[in-house]
Amino acid sequence: MKTFDAFSLPESICKGIEAAGFTRCTPIQAETLPLALAAKDVAGQAQTGSGKTAAFLIPLFVRLLTSKRPTLPGAPRALILAPTRELAVQILWDVELLGGFTGLTRLAVYGGVDYQKQRDALQQNVDILIGTPGRLIDYLKQGVYELSQVEVLVVDEADRMFDMGFIKDLRFLLRRLPPYHKRQSLLFSATLSFREMELSYEFMNNPTKVAISPEQVTVDKVEHVLFHVEKQEKFRLLRWLLHHESWQRILIFSNTRQGAERLTAKLVRCGLMADLISGSIDQRKRLRIIAQFKAGTLPILVATDVASRGLHVEAVSHVINYDLPQDPEDYVHRIGRTARAGAAGKAISLADEEYVLSLDAIERYIGFKIPVQWPDESIFAQGSGAGAAAASHDNSVRHGRKAAETKAV
Repeated sequence: MKTFDAFSLPESICKGIEAAGFTRCTPIQAETLPLALAAKDVAGQAQTGSGKTAAFLIPLFVRLLTSKRPTLPGAPRALILAPTRELAVQILWDVELLGGFTGLTRLAVYGGVDYQKQRDALQQNVDILIGTPGRLIDYLKQGVYELSQVEVLVVDEADRMFDMGFIKDLRFLLRRLPPYHKRQSLLFSATLSFREMELSYEFMNNPTKVAISPEQVTVDKVEHVLFHVEKQEKFRLLRWLLHHESWQRILIFSNTRQGAERLTAKLVRCGLMADLISGSIDQRKRLRIIAQFKAGTLPILVATDVASRGLHVEAVSHVINYDLPQDPEDYVHRIGRTARAGAAGKAISLADEEYVLSLDAIERYIGFKIPVQWPDESIFAQGSGAGAAAASHDNSVRHGRKAAETKAV
């Protein structure tokens, strides 16, 4: 496996890579970095959690550091487009981590927070601008900033742009950039179907297509487990799993906001340290909760599919589908929150009578049957509730608190 030392990167970038704890390249990085560092346009495909962000940030940093073009107020030199607010924030965090020693200024703009504050910041010197299409277009139409100085364009999760109906907004922005031969363009996506490639050929300079294991939808190091369970017994099974699994940080998915709220309330009543994020949560609060989860002070995070993309947290040991997703692609994006950057992880799905009909489509999409396990029937016995459940509860509480305290240290 290729190491980052093989690329003779500037010292400031090497320090950021070291701070991030990276040593060896992931497959997508090993394939795309030689091309991107040679100033070629790249359309890259790789499964979620494969290190795509570093694959485009490193050449972006190199391009800006070696360029002699000055940074002008309200004229960013690099533009990174993301489909969701959460992904924009995650990319900003990665820019700050990997590029913390470069001296490059960065800004993320997105809906839901600090409209005037972001507007004012955008009029200052910004090297790297990260944003969602809607807010970027809003400021652009007001003349808050311009795109004439962009040297590097990145479109991240292009497939999601199409899925969310952002293609018109995306084209609006791309048509206002310098000509494709006067900038470097990098496009990354979980899929590179005809629609993504058509976009790349229209707005990029003869891009090289790089596909890493396109036939493999899920990451190798995820252990998949399925439990069939009645809906009314799901929470009891979840508590049993929290007691019996050796976990560090758990992300639990619910299909609905109401379901996520009820599940979080139950976990908290059991004394477990848990919180939730969903589309209805205020963006500032959502970011604060995600920061706590990343720091390890919040060991259990409950989420709707708003978190299945754009949430990059190291050491998420388990993803639990409390509700089996109805869209097969959502299964892949959810479990992609674990086993990131070469680590191992476990994906546990609970299939009840309401959502079990989604199972067949999920298994066809991922290309294999999810192994089924059966819990000890005694955990569902009505007579075993008092003593056994109390002991399991106490152990679960201690486990959650211990995990939080360990991470906090």
